[in-house]
Amino acid sequence: MASMLSSHPPGVTFSHSKGQALRFSKRYQQRSSLSFSASAASSSSSSSPSSGGSLEALIFDCDGVILESEHLHRQAYNDAFAHFNVRCSPQPLNWAPDFYDDLQNRIGGGKPKMRWYFKEHGWPSSTIFERPPEDNEGRAKLIDILQDWKTERYKEIIKSGTVEPRPGVLRLMDEAKAAGKKLAVCSAATKSSVILCLENLIGMERFQGLDCFLAGDDVKEKKPDPSIYQTAAKRIGVSVGDCLVVEDSVIGLQAATNAGMACVITYTSSTANQDFRDAIAIYPDLSNVRLKDLVILLQNVVAAT
Repeated sequence: MASMLSSHPPGVTFSHSKGQALRFSKRYQQRSSLSFSASAASSSSSSSPSSGGSLEALIFDCDGVILESEHLHRQAYNDAFAHFNVRCSPQPLNWAPDFYDDLQNRIGGGKPKMRWYFKEHGWPSSTIFERPPEDNEGRAKLIDILQDWKTERYKEIIKSGTVEPRPGVLRLMDEAKAAGKKLAVCSAATKSSVILCLENLIGMERFQGLDCFLAGDDVKEKKPDPSIYQTAAKRIGVSVGDCLVVEDSVIGLQAATNAGMACVITYTSSTANQDFRDAIAIYPDLSNVRLKDLVILLQNVVAAT
């Protein structure tokens, strides 16, 4: 640990206080050797991962990392519920901010969120089905229609021009590409909505320059399942130990670490109080984070294991 503290990037403080720009996790030091080696053993036939330590690929989540989007998704869901007069009780369904923050931090993907909610609170009536659907086919149809309408509404919000990328994201992407690193985006959201976000927020040139782009449609299991990150490593041909993931939530953190990848957190107002002890660093945003800082950080983590 002492060697890490003595060689950390200038101006960066390792601390266990959430108010600091960065917090280093002691627990990650204890677990990272297992995380890297276990994943490497399971996928050596495809991407030949090793213990790594040389940052060769930078992988971004989208929602919460590239843009702070929780409130936009909540608005789109509530607009969908209102449009179809969705009711689990006499009152129209409306997800409050605090409830949605908790929900989206526990369950990844829009359809799983709604399915969980309806199982817990009762399947709703709506203009889609006058009576609550009782069979699996009807319930799947209800969720599909709501999700499709919500996705289109979310696209309208993104196209409005009022949404901007989070601080530091575009600069860090450009630094990575200029340094010859692989660059990827892995999101649990619907592919069409992620494409729209990326085209509008990072620009067509950066989007088309990505070495890999995966959405929730591309894998069978949603985060915290690691498959989306394992798939990305295989597609870009980089060892999981040489990948660094940027996430904003504990669900994404679990997906990254379960894949055997190191992960830094750039938290949002809705995820700030989550347990990020398995992250190798925690930032309020990326405005003061440089690629060279992340390179040193990953090297130090591997050296300490």
